Amino acid sequence: MKKGRRIRDEQKGFIFILIILLFTVILSVVFSLSLKTNKVLDAIEEDEMIRVLFVIEDDDKSFLFSNLLIYSTVSKKAAVVNIPNNVGQIFQSLGRVEKIATVYEEKGINDFSKEVEKLLNVEIPYNVVINIEQFTKLTDMIGGMRIFLASPINYVDENDVRYLLPSGVVTLDGDKIYTYLHYRVEEDTNADVQERYQNVMTAFLSGLHEKNYIIFEKENFDRYLNCMSVNLEEDESFALFELISGVDAESIIKQTITGSIRNVDGQQLLFPLNNADFIKEAVKQTTNMLVSSEGAITNRVYVLEIQNGTTVQGLARNTSILFQNASYDVLSAVNADRNDYQETVIIDHLGNSEVAKMVGEFIHCDNIKTASEMINPEETFNSEANVDFTVILGSDFNGRYVIKRKK
Repeated sequence: MKKGRRIRDEQKGFIFILIILLFTVILSVVFSLSLKTNKVLDAIEEDEMIRVLFVIEDDDKSFLFSNLLIYSTVSKKAAVVNIPNNVGQIFQSLGRVEKIATVYEEKGINDFSKEVEKLLNVEIPYNVVINIEQFTKLTDMIGGMRIFLASPINYVDENDVRYLLPSGVVTLDGDKIYTYLHYRVEEDTNADVQERYQNVMTAFLSGLHEKNYIIFEKENFDRYLNCMSVNLEEDESFALFELISGVDAESIIKQTITGSIRNVDGQQLLFPLNNADFIKEAVKQTTNMLVSSEGAITNRVYVLEIQNGTTVQGLARNTSILFQNASYDVLSAVNADRNDYQETVIIDHLGNSEVAKMVGEFIHCDNIKTASEMINPEETFNSEANVDFTVILGSDFNGRYVIKRKK
């Protein structure tokens, strides 16, 4: 009798221990869930800027194109930086001189993202990979993408595949987006092709914006997310794309990497200007423009005139390229009224000191004057009408920056 009671007591004790363990597990799960955070939402509390690297793969999973999205969650302004597939340099992940597309194809998205971070001198926490088949599906899901075509396309390639696209502002479905990304005509330059890639990326962002009321219905988002590979959890991906969909789609700034083409082992590689220092500065400048507190800086593209006030041939033209790639519109690059300017000067025709300062920061020039200050017997200048700022290059300009002279 005592033995049976002891067994029952032991059973009760065992059950009691099981209940305690189960209760502990439940508490742990509830506690861990309560501590779970959304790193996208947490990140924007520290930094209003979102940076996402998009990579679009071709049919064979090779690198087709890539763009970095830089987006301000406060101003709703964005820039898209195109990463040409033939950008070349010594990539640490490969240990050799190669085109950047090879980094992706041999090492994958993580190493590719790290190389782009070094190239542009920015931190890129998020990446999105979309295969072209899924990208065309996404295109149809958002109702097509609006693209401007200057002239109609009627082209037959070497495989007798005909490419037909109308001219004007047209909405292209998935199949036509595929055509737009893949057709090539004899007169196409690599810059033309890269421009098409960037046009598609901005059209994709515009589509997210226009159809956000459909996409971000919880039962719908999973269908869109299944077309992408994102380095985030599902709820974090939802938060990321919901934020991005708020973009001011009409004022997306476009940038690309420029440089010189060199033949390396039979490949035409694009080596960035000034060993990539220029694109780093351009991205920094654009980022500063996006975070303008009241959006005053980014509500339009500012028009510059570059004047060469020195005897250095081609200085205005080369400097205009620098400013154009930093998202300014250069109306003209001409000689100044004389060629003996000792100091570079920026003339503000708008009376907007904040923007004038940013123009100056790009070339390290703090010698900024208004147009009225320039009109005096000692300093005369000729300027195009309808420009916002005139930049007169002096002998203190070394082709990239104004060099401060010792006094």
